[in-house]
Amino acid sequence: MVAPISHNAYIANAPEPFQPLLEHLRSVLKSALPDAEEVISYDMPGFRVGGKIVVGYAAFSKQCGLYCAPTAIAECAGALYEAGLKTTKTGVTFTPKRPIPDDLITRLAMASRRSADA
Repeated sequence: MVAPISHNAYIANAPEPFQPLLEHLRSVLKSALPDAEEVISYDMPGFRVGGKIVVGYAAFSKQCGLYCAPTAIAECAGALYEAGLKTTKTGVTFTPKRPIPDDLITRLAMASRRSADA
């Protein structure tokens, strides 16, 4: 697979069932981080502020992932659990049947930004 050159290209090449979900995620992240630059890093779309990647996202064959600072995952652990979402130290997996609520996307992005600014 050819490395994506933009968020649009990445989303267009993602599995079709995930494309609307990724577009929505991107929109919420752009609203939460209006001064962030959209970049591709490690072949994934991300948002960079002040030279640091704040959040990134990816699509796989059966799920998508949102990646942010470990402190953001820890700060939002209760809400992530209540939403029934699986987490790792730096990521949240989701699907069209179980998306990340918009307010939680925003909270994760803002918490990850605070960590990057520290």
